[in-house]
Amino acid sequence: MKKTVLLLISVVLTMAGTTAQNMFFPTKEGMTLEYANLNNKGKADNYTRMTIQTVEGSGDNLTVNYVMTFLDKNRKPASTLEVPYSVTIVNGVVELDMKNFATPGTESMITVEGGRLRIPSTLSPGLKLDDVNFTLTVNMGFKIRTDVALTEQECLAVEDITVPAGTFNCYKLTQTSTATVMRKTVINKIITWYTPQIGEVKVETYDAKNKLQTTKVLQAVEN
Repeated sequence: MKKTVLLLISVVLTMAGTTAQNMFFPTKEGMTLEYANLNNKGKADNYTRMTIQTVEGSGDNLTVNYVMTFLDKNRKPASTLEVPYSVTIVNGVVELDMKNFATPGTESMITVEGGRLRIPSTLSPGLKLDDVNFTLTVNMGFKIRTDVALTEQECLAVEDITVPAGTFNCYKLTQTSTATVMRKTVINKIITWYTPQIGEVKVETYDAKNKLQTTKVLQAVEN
């Protein structure tokens, strides 16, 4: 049960920066990003595919509507389920609703209170970001409350990252995720590499003992 609930709060949420006005999220209708989700041995457990359906608004103020589909380790459809999400971009700042990162199919059971994660478009290496705190409540016939804090958020560097989809100039950010549920606290360190107009290129998640747990890499980009 605890493991299931913790999966509902997958807070692999990261940020990166630049000194120019850039949106760290895809905003082109029809664009598809495919990611490989690797275990701690570097083997692909599964894949996820993100497709931008519609983009509303103009300039630096947009609402991006997209769907997620899920593939098995052989890149075959794991189900016919397409999960819809949306992201708001205000003055170039990407605003992520924490509910968007719940385990697919559980959205109707979840309520979220508290802050939103914001990905500014004007970050630079060395800049520290504000903490984000929120509470996630899962109603499974009984309510389970999870308190989540995203702290120690800092843009570390600008560097080139090579993944199966190609080589990208990225902004590297570190953060600490602390989730407390049913008197159990889980602490993860997350390092993410972001590039403008795409977002995540690579994500590494470490446990409290600094042991690599999972890696997410951009596998392919289709425009």
